[in-house]
Amino acid sequence: MSTLPGKDKQGLAVALKYAPGDQAPRVVAKGRGLIAEEIIARAKAHGVYVHESPELVTLLSQVDLDDRIPPALYIAVAELLAWLYRVEQQGSSEALPPLTLP
Repeated sequence: MSTLPGKDKQGLAVALKYAPGDQAPRVVAKGRGLIAEEIIARAKAHGVYVHESPELVTLLSQVDLDDRIPPALYIAVAELLAWLYRVEQQGSSEALPPLTLP
Protein backbone atom coordinates (compact mmCIF):
# COMPACT_ATOMS: atom_id res chain seq x y z
CA MET A 1 0.00 0.00 0.00
CA SER A 2 1.39 3.39 -0.82
CA THR A 3 -0.37 6.56 0.22
CA LEU A 4 -3.62 6.86 2.10
CA PRO A 5 -4.94 10.39 2.29
CA GLY A 6 -7.79 11.50 4.44
CA LYS A 7 -9.55 14.80 4.71
CA ASP A 8 -11.99 16.64 6.91
CA LYS A 9 -14.74 19.16 6.21
CA GLN A 10 -12.45 22.15 6.96
CA GLY A 11 -10.14 21.34 4.07
CA LEU A 12 -7.43 19.54 6.01
CA ALA A 13 -5.74 16.53 4.41
CA VAL A 14 -3.13 14.04 5.59
CA ALA A 15 -1.46 11.29 3.55
CA LEU A 16 0.09 8.21 5.10
CA LYS A 17 2.57 5.80 3.61
CA TYR A 18 2.87 2.23 4.81
CA ALA A 19 4.62 -0.74 3.30
CA PRO A 20 5.14 -4.27 4.60
CA GLY A 21 8.12 -4.26 6.92
CA ASP A 22 7.60 -0.68 8.10
CA GLN A 23 7.32 -0.29 11.86
CA ALA A 24 4.35 2.06 11.48
CA PRO A 25 2.78 4.28 8.82
CA ARG A 26 4.43 7.66 8.22
CA VAL A 27 2.83 11.02 7.54
CA VAL A 28 4.13 11.90 4.07
CA ALA A 29 1.96 14.92 3.24
CA LYS A 30 -0.39 17.23 5.05
CA GLY A 31 -1.95 20.60 4.48
CA ARG A 32 -4.99 22.86 4.49
CA GLY A 33 -6.92 24.58 1.76
CA LEU A 34 -5.26 24.45 -1.66
CA ILE A 35 -2.51 22.11 -0.43
CA ALA A 36 -5.13 19.71 0.93
CA GLU A 37 -7.00 19.85 -2.37
CA GLU A 38 -3.77 19.06 -4.24
CA ILE A 39 -2.97 16.10 -1.96
CA ILE A 40 -6.43 14.68 -2.60
CA ALA A 41 -6.36 15.40 -6.34
CA ARG A 42 -3.00 13.66 -6.75
CA ALA A 43 -4.17 10.68 -4.74
CA LYS A 44 -7.29 10.29 -6.85
CA ALA A 45 -5.29 10.75 -10.06
CA HIS A 46 -3.15 7.78 -9.00
CA GLY A 47 -6.09 5.61 -8.01
CA VAL A 48 -5.51 5.98 -4.27
CA TYR A 49 -8.62 5.76 -2.13
CA VAL A 50 -9.48 8.91 -0.14
CA HIS A 51 -11.23 8.37 3.17
CA GLU A 52 -12.95 11.19 5.05
CA SER A 53 -12.54 11.00 8.82
CA PRO A 54 -12.42 14.45 10.45
CA GLU A 55 -11.40 13.13 13.88
CA LEU A 56 -8.59 10.95 12.57
CA VAL A 57 -7.29 13.62 10.17
CA THR A 58 -7.21 16.16 12.99
CA LEU A 59 -5.10 13.80 15.12
CA LEU A 60 -2.82 12.82 12.23
CA SER A 61 -2.25 16.46 11.28
CA GLN A 62 -0.46 16.90 14.61
CA VAL A 63 2.22 14.40 13.54
CA ASP A 64 5.31 15.96 11.93
CA LEU A 65 6.05 15.16 8.29
CA ASP A 66 8.06 11.96 7.80
CA ASP A 67 7.35 10.87 11.39
CA ARG A 68 5.66 7.59 12.18
CA ILE A 69 2.19 7.75 13.62
CA PRO A 70 2.15 7.56 17.43
CA PRO A 71 1.22 4.30 19.16
CA ALA A 72 -2.02 5.91 20.40
CA LEU A 73 -3.27 5.92 16.78
CA TYR A 74 -2.17 2.39 15.85
CA ILE A 75 -5.58 0.79 16.37
CA ALA A 76 -7.54 3.43 14.44
CA VAL A 77 -5.08 3.43 11.53
CA ALA A 78 -4.82 -0.38 11.54
CA GLU A 79 -8.60 -0.64 11.26
CA LEU A 80 -8.56 1.86 8.41
CA LEU A 81 -5.81 -0.07 6.60
CA ALA A 82 -7.63 -3.39 7.12
CA TRP A 83 -10.82 -1.84 5.77
CA LEU A 84 -8.94 -0.45 2.77
CA TYR A 85 -7.44 -3.89 2.12
CA ARG A 86 -10.97 -5.37 2.03
CA VAL A 87 -12.11 -2.62 -0.34
CA GLU A 88 -9.14 -3.28 -2.65
CA GLN A 89 -9.85 -7.03 -2.61
CA GLN A 90 -13.41 -6.38 -3.76
CA GLY A 91 -12.04 -4.60 -6.81
CA SER A 92 -14.70 -1.92 -6.72
CA SER A 93 -15.59 1.03 -4.53
CA GLU A 94 -19.28 0.94 -5.47
CA ALA A 95 -20.45 -1.17 -2.52
CA LEU A 96 -17.96 -0.33 0.20
CA PRO A 97 -18.14 -2.30 3.42
CA PRO A 98 -18.82 -0.12 6.47
CA LEU A 99 -15.91 1.31 8.44
CA THR A 100 -16.18 2.06 12.12
CA LEU A 101 -13.17 3.57 13.83
CA PRO A 102 -12.70 3.43 17.61
